[in-house]
Amino acid sequence: MRFSQRFKRFEVQSETEITRWINDDIKPIEAGRRTWGFWTFNNYWILINSNISTYLTGSSLIALGLTWWQAIISIVVGNILAAIFVVLNSVPGASYHLGFPVVNRYVWGMYGSQFVILNRILLSLVWYGFQAWVGGECLYLCLLALDPHLEKHIPNHIPESTGMTTAQFVAYILFSLLSLPVIWIHPHKLKKFFYGSSATILIFELALLIWALATMGPSGFGDTISSKSSSVEENSSWLIAYGIISTIGSISAGILNQNDYARFARKPKDAILGQAFSFPLYGISCSVIGILVTAATQNRFGGAIWNPPDIFSTLIANGGARERAAGFFAGVALVVSQIGVNVPGNALSGGFDFAATFPKYINIRRGAYLTALLSVACNPWRLVNTATVFISVLGSYSVFLGPMIGLMISSYFVVHREKINVDDLFVGNKHSVYWYTWGVNWRAIIAWICGVAPSIPGFVASIDTSLTVPIGLTHLYYICFLVGFAISATIFCILHLVFPAKDVVHFVASISSPKLLMAEYQGRWDSDITDDVSKNAYVVDREIS
Repeated sequence: MRFSQRFKRFEVQSETEITRWINDDIKPIEAGRRTWGFWTFNNYWILINSNISTYLTGSSLIALGLTWWQAIISIVVGNILAAIFVVLNSVPGASYHLGFPVVNRYVWGMYGSQFVILNRILLSLVWYGFQAWVGGECLYLCLLALDPHLEKHIPNHIPESTGMTTAQFVAYILFSLLSLPVIWIHPHKLKKFFYGSSATILIFELALLIWALATMGPSGFGDTISSKSSSVEENSSWLIAYGIISTIGSISAGILNQNDYARFARKPKDAILGQAFSFPLYGISCSVIGILVTAATQNRFGGAIWNPPDIFSTLIANGGARERAAGFFAGVALVVSQIGVNVPGNALSGGFDFAATFPKYINIRRGAYLTALLSVACNPWRLVNTATVFISVLGSYSVFLGPMIGLMISSYFVVHREKINVDDLFVGNKHSVYWYTWGVNWRAIIAWICGVAPSIPGFVASIDTSLTVPIGLTHLYYICFLVGFAISATIFCILHLVFPAKDVVHFVASISSPKLLMAEYQGRWDSDITDDVSKNAYVVDREIS
């Protein structure tokens, strides 16, 4: 008894009656927290799509054997397709104000959804660690500008095999500490941070491009922008296709859980219009700037330097006070950029998913800090060594995430026809229409496996280059996201048609208009405290009975 009482001290405070399925951070967002307008979503995608990872997209594609113009084609097409998927997958969150973990309950079942949630938690940990390490490189640049002999003043005691020095690890820790205050901010209060950080990033990118072009000199662009493709001509089209899917793969984790942010939209059109144009605009712009800046500085540096911190480190090493000042302010802008992408894109995503998994003890804030803490175990300094490995990792995620996204979109628009029983998403027993079979929708499992399976041989061969698979399976892997998306979505719809979930079919047929249903639920969640308590009691009563 004493132990349980001590453990009770760690329970989260919640105005909503907490069950296994709900707390304040998991329930539908009420009017007071729906603060994201068009410009909030616009600034959000500046942060997510204007960072070093996006900047390096061109280097990753060129390393595969594409020319600069083939890389740009892949970037443009990939970002446009990704924007379409982002908008489609945002509609449930924007309309019903539900987050990613809750949305997947009507797709996979009340317990089955945990598979997707755990998958997204793992991605959050890996990506937070990676982006934090990159942020540490940016902070290292600031320290190097202040002290060009930094490595001497902080002696290295870390083995060379780790790929880092003590000074770099210190910079990583400092960046992680700087991120903690931003993690504390609740998502609906991030607007001011978005405005300040997005403006900083845009100014930096524009200044970097102008500087690179203005100081390029008579030698012009390096061979980065003029060299021929290193691939055989007949393979170029497949490499472009692979580049397109790799571009989508780089943001596929964000596409998967975009409902977590779309649910904060004041109106559905704010999420739709705010993302439809901003997503491809900033993703394409940042990637193209990366190619142009690298090509414009290649002859000066004697080789292609893709990573922005490396550009300014080189300037500091070969320059004077002006170069050190430029390096310091560039480092500050890049640190802001990395915090801007890492906190909302990874820490908060992990926070949402942890809160949905352990709603009694974890809220978004605790979950976000837990994500930051556990990410260290991923050894982020080992995640990326070369551009080719980087793009291979990004592409591989598409094998598993494409089918998941296909299930989510087809489930909402085709199977459920935009009609969702919100109350039943918080009832974990047979009284919920989304209970399916013992809390699991077996149709989703079969459809996901069918979507993943065709790309597995090519995926394995891409990891273990000693293995050879038929060229057809390799090409199938090159377009794994689209293939997996289409197969899983189609089979999922067919299975629901041939083996219908009777409770779901009955509910969908009983509702005449999804817009009226959305308005009804929104009115209930926007009501006063008395009504909210009554509603909570209704959900809890169904949960117990």
